[in-house]
Amino acid sequence: MFRPEEMVKLDVITLNRYKDELLTYLHEAGLVEIRELDVKIAQKDTPNEYHRKAASYSITISRLVDFLKAHKKAQGGGIKEFFFPKEKAKRTYRYEGIEKLIKDVEEFLAKAEPEIKAVEGKLSSLQSEIERIKEAISTLELLSVFKLPVQYLRHSGLVEVSVGSVERLKLPALIEDLRKITEGRVALVSKELGDKALLVVANLSKDHDKVNSVLAKHSFERIEVPEGEGTPEELVREYRKKLDAKLRELDEAKKEAEKLAEKYYDDVVFYQELMENERDKASVLPMLARTNMTFALTGWLPRVDVPKVLEGIKKVTEGKAYINVREPRKEEIEEIPIKLKNPGWARPFEMLTEMYGVPRYDEIDPTPIIAFTYSFFFGFMLTDFMYGLIVGIVAALLVKGHKKFNDGTYKFAYTLLVSSFFTMLMGILFGSYFGNAGDIVLQYVTGNPNAQFWRIADALKDPMFVLMLALAIGLAHLFTGYTIGFIVKWKNGDAKGAVLEQLPWMLIILSIVFFATKNASLMLPAKALFGIGIVLFAVGEIVANGGLAALMIISDFFGFVGTWLSYARLMALALATSGIAMVINVLAAMVWGIKISVVPLGIIIGLIIFVGGQLFSTAINALGAFVHSLRLQYVEFFGTFYSGDGKPFTPFKSKREVSKLELKADGGA
Repeated sequence: MFRPEEMVKLDVITLNRYKDELLTYLHEAGLVEIRELDVKIAQKDTPNEYHRKAASYSITISRLVDFLKAHKKAQGGGIKEFFFPKEKAKRTYRYEGIEKLIKDVEEFLAKAEPEIKAVEGKLSSLQSEIERIKEAISTLELLSVFKLPVQYLRHSGLVEVSVGSVERLKLPALIEDLRKITEGRVALVSKELGDKALLVVANLSKDHDKVNSVLAKHSFERIEVPEGEGTPEELVREYRKKLDAKLRELDEAKKEAEKLAEKYYDDVVFYQELMENERDKASVLPMLARTNMTFALTGWLPRVDVPKVLEGIKKVTEGKAYINVREPRKEEIEEIPIKLKNPGWARPFEMLTEMYGVPRYDEIDPTPIIAFTYSFFFGFMLTDFMYGLIVGIVAALLVKGHKKFNDGTYKFAYTLLVSSFFTMLMGILFGSYFGNAGDIVLQYVTGNPNAQFWRIADALKDPMFVLMLALAIGLAHLFTGYTIGFIVKWKNGDAKGAVLEQLPWMLIILSIVFFATKNASLMLPAKALFGIGIVLFAVGEIVANGGLAALMIISDFFGFVGTWLSYARLMALALATSGIAMVINVLAAMVWGIKISVVPLGIIIGLIIFVGGQLFSTAINALGAFVHSLRLQYVEFFGTFYSGDGKPFTPFKSKREVSKLELKADGGA
C-alpha cells in the first residue's frame, strides 16, 4: 500500500524452435511487459507467413462476425441484464503451434465462408433491387402530374426526350433559350411544384448538343424514367407488386441469415478471438533480437510473479534457456512500468488514480488516500440520507452483478457504493432526508410544528458553519498532500525541494490552524511558524525563479489562497442539494390539496412531482458531486505532491472472452 508493485527486469535467451510456444505462454500468462531489445550484433525478428495469414484471416472473420451479428436473434437485455450480465461460455482450444491453428481456421472458413457469403450476396442483391424499385415508384409518382404514358417520356429515334426539374424562377428563361437555340423545334410540358418545376423537353436528336448546353446552363436536373409502358399510375401498381414479391424474398433470405447466425455465430466469434490474439502476439516480434539459432527477449514483471514465470519458461523450453532476473537500475526509474498494489478495499479506486496518471516508481501511490477523501467529499457534497440510500442501492446491485467481471462498471459502482455510505452519514449529521421532507413528515406524525430530525447544523440556515467546516477540511487535505510531497522529495534525495517547496506550506497551514483557534497561548507559535514559512517560501522562489521571484511570490501565494478557497465548493454543492430538494418539496406541497369533486388530484400530481423531482435531483447532484470530488483530488490535492508521470504496466496479455488455450506450460501433454 502507498507503493507500486516492486518490478524486476527479465532477460531470456533460448532456441528459435521454442519461440512460438514461449510467446504463447507469456501471452496467456499476461505477467510480463515485453520491451524492445537494442542489440546491435543481432537482427530484429519479423512475422512469418503464418502470422501474416493470422492478420488476414482476422479481417476476414471480422466481416463474417459483423454480418452474422446483425442477423442474430437478440437474447437477454433489459434492466436485469444491465445489473446482472451473464458470463460468456468459453471454449478450450488445444494449442499445438500457429501452423496447426492456421490449418484449423482454414478448414473452418472453407466450410462456413461460402455459405455465409452466398446468403450475404443474396441479401445485398435483394436490398439493391428493392431500393431500385422504391426509387422507380417515387419517380413515377412524381411524373404522374403529366398524365402522359411513360413510354412517351423516353428517347425514341429521331426525337429525344429529357425529363427533369429546374428552379421555378429559371423556367421562363430556360424555355425562351430552348426555343431560340432550336429555332422553335422543341416541345415543352411543365408543371410547377413549390420552388421547383418539372419539365419535359422533346427535341430533334440532331439538336442534342445545343439543348444539353442550355439545360446545363440553367442547372436542369435530369430524372431517369423507369422502364415500362402505360401511365405512371398503372406502372406504380406494377412496381408495387414487384416490391411486395422482393420483400417476401428478402424476408426468406433474412430467415436463412438467422439460421446461419444460429449455426455459425459462436464459431466465428471463437475463431475471430483466436486470430486477433495471434495478430496481437505477432506485434512483439519486432521487439525481439534473433540469430540463426536463438532469439532473445527482455521485459519487466512484478517481483511476486517471478517464480511462476520462471517455472513456465523452463517448462516450455525444456530447461534450454538462459534466464536473468535483475533489480532495476537508478537510471531506469523513469522507464519502469507501474502496476498499482493496494488492498482489496482500495483496489477499485485505482481506476480514479489511473484516470489522472499512475505514479512514478519513486512516488507515493495516492489511491488509499483518495479512496477515503474522494468518498468523503462526494458524501459532503450530496449530503442527503435518502439520496445516499438510492445511490447505494443502485451501486450495490451493480457491484453484485459485475464483481465476477471486475470490469469498469464494477469499479465505478464500488466507488459509488462507498461514497453512498458517506452521503448517508452526512445526511444524518445535517438532518437531510429528501431535503426537509423528513422534517415535514415528522411534524405531521407528531403534530408538533417545530419537530425535526437531530442534526449538527442546518446547511441552509447556517451556511457559514458549513463554509468554515469545508475550509477546515481543505486545509487538512492540503496539509496531507504537502506532507507526502515533503517525505517523497526527502526520501528521493531532493532535500532542497522538500525544504523550499513543501515545508513552507506545511508551516503556513499549521500557523493558520493556530490562528483559527484564537487561543492566546498559540498566537506566538502561530506567528513564528507563519514567518518561517514565508521566509522559506520566498527563498525557494528566489532560488527557482531568480529575477522573477518578486512576481512569482505574489502569484504563487495567492495561488495557494485560491486553491484553499476552492474547497468552498463542498459547501456550495451541499447547499445546492438541500435547496433543490426543498424547492421540489414546496412545489409538491403547493398542489397537494387540490381536489376535483372527491378526486384527490393534488395528491397524485404532488407524488409525481415529488418522486420525479427527487430522482432527478439525486442524479444531477450525484453527477456534480462526482465531478467536483474528482477535481479536488486532481487539481488541488495532486497539485501539492503528485506528478502522475509514470508509465502504466501494460503486460503482453491475451484478450479472452469466449476462448481458452490449453498449453503445455499449463499442464498439457
